[in-house]
Amino acid sequence: MAIELALSTADFETEVLQSNVPVLLDFWAEWCGPCRMIAPHVEALASEYAGKAKIFKIDVDAEGDLAMRYGVMSIPTLMVFKEGKLFDQMVGAASKEQIKAVLDRALA
Repeated sequence: MAIELALSTADFETEVLQSNVPVLLDFWAEWCGPCRMIAPHVEALASEYAGKAKIFKIDVDAEGDLAMRYGVMSIPTLMVFKEGKLFDQMVGAASKEQIKAVLDRALA
């Protein structure tokens, strides 16, 4: 059973910008092969970091305004927000360890 990680534009302000814990955003699309490759990593990290960080997936086809607001030109794009500001980002497929390292830096 997949974890519900979808985030809409309507919830962005509260869930990301006002969050008291770091937030990882995975900008993705169903048709994107590399996005599907990292999806299991993102879902696993959502469980592992429950209570310490929030993790959401943003479908660029459904939430194009958010992708444009943050200049997402290629997917997958992973962004980490901390205290309401962009802390770090990665473009392209990444290993679970690489994603985890970015999250750990945000938690430090």
